[in-house]
Amino acid sequence: MQVSTLVWALTIAGIAGLLAFDFFFHVRKAHTPTLKESAIWSSIYVSIALFFGVGVLIFGGVEMGTEYFAGYVTEKALSVDNLFVFLIIMASFRVPRADQQKVLLFGIVFSLIARTAFIFLGAALINSFSWVFYIFGLILLLTAGNLLRPDSHDDDSDGLIVRLAKKFLPASSHYDGDKMFTIENGKRVLTPMLLVMIAIGGTDILFALDSIPAIFGLTQNVFVVFTATAFSLMGLRQLFFLIDGLLDRLIYLSYGLAAVLGFIGVKLVLHALHENTLPFINDGEHVKVLEISTGASLTVILGVLTVTVLASIFSPKGKAKNAVSGAKRHATDYLDLNYETDIAERDAIFTKMVTEEEQLRKLPEKYKRLIHDETEFMDLLHRAHAEHDKALQREEQR
Repeated sequence: MQVSTLVWALTIAGIAGLLAFDFFFHVRKAHTPTLKESAIWSSIYVSIALFFGVGVLIFGGVEMGTEYFAGYVTEKALSVDNLFVFLIIMASFRVPRADQQKVLLFGIVFSLIARTAFIFLGAALINSFSWVFYIFGLILLLTAGNLLRPDSHDDDSDGLIVRLAKKFLPASSHYDGDKMFTIENGKRVLTPMLLVMIAIGGTDILFALDSIPAIFGLTQNVFVVFTATAFSLMGLRQLFFLIDGLLDRLIYLSYGLAAVLGFIGVKLVLHALHENTLPFINDGEHVKVLEISTGASLTVILGVLTVTVLASIFSPKGKAKNAVSGAKRHATDYLDLNYETDIAERDAIFTKMVTEEEQLRKLPEKYKRLIHDETEFMDLLHRAHAEHDKALQREEQR
């Protein structure tokens, strides 16, 4: 189905309007969003994406609508996986909690720009060279294999982009609100805020290399690829704060995504064989192979992700890992007086840490090995308790 210029213009204007609304009404004034605020706006953005999909289904037909929903679900799942990396980057740079919204919105906008460029580049390559499907399929199969590595989301190590940003772009050691530059010793210097945005932006480009081949494996309709990708990114900021405490719980998400990307990779290779023009494969003739329908793809993707999420949520190991990583992160956050300055929010962080400590005490012995360095871990918790006791004493003296 050909999409008119008017529809394209209205769609792009609508997406740009949502991003502008997000900035001016939520992000411009630094604050830590509440759980209620995050839940409401996450629901609103998901609803907008679903209503748009219904519109595609009505006006574009069943095939186009199914392609949109398959692409949206896949890209949304990949976006959630990307949140792990965003969490690690922001923890590495110790981004103040109230300023994390701005960093995330920048990441979303940059990601949308980068992926749009890759979408049109990918569409041009596909139209000119059908063998590109072989390359896309190989990329997804390699990505699927990489996701199966046990350290694919290692909280204790900085990624390449983060290390490069810290090494080659030295900045001041402190934040100056959400400013990109500040004055230090009479000189204009970079702030960590600019570095973290560079790290997020660079990581977004790497994410695009995986996500765009994945959605092209489900549809070659550029309008569907663009809108499914764009709407999967909308609301990602709110989702981050909504499931921040549950990210570590999704211990099998990487396996589920590996299965999904592997499946789409095989689908792309089969499609490439069906459209084959390479002379060294079947003498340049099309190969008669089974092609997987979009409906079957959507069923497999939804099934795999549902099983993955449910297995993660009800897994005892998932609960244990969530308690260990959560207690460590919340203790670190509480000790950093620049991370969260609001007293109520600091108390909420400490309460979460105490709750996770209680969960740790009830853990079976076999899960204690999830604590990498128990002495250092326990010292961190003790220092958080000592700081909290001092804070209570200061309050009593006032």
